Amino acid sequence: MATDRRSSWLKGVLDLLVLSCLTDGESYGYEIAKALDRSGLGEIKGGTLYPVLNRLEEAGLVEAEFRAAERGPGRRYYQLTEQGRAHLAAESGAWLTFHTAVRTMLQPGGTGP
Repeated sequence: MATDRRSSWLKGVLDLLVLSCLTDGESYGYEIAKALDRSGLGEIKGGTLYPVLNRLEEAGLVEAEFRAAERGPGRRYYQLTEQGRAHLAAESGAWLTFHTAVRTMLQPGGTGP
């Protein structure tokens, strides 16, 4: 997939995907980036990921806590808030509805013009 195409598709859904990465518990940026990469979305660089995490924190959808490490630099851990869980549930449903409409249109015999 072309990088520019992937990038533009991700803009509309990256916040939701990051929230989804936190459903099983807290995580930090590098782990989130790796989970997104493993899922087939490709490498999400820190310059893209950390502004998303900051925006989600400012919106009250995630909470963050900095923890010093015994070795190496400390890490900022993120976890979903109750508001974040509710937002994820609502927006996941909306995204899946949208995805179904797009998929229908792209299939041979879809309802396109």
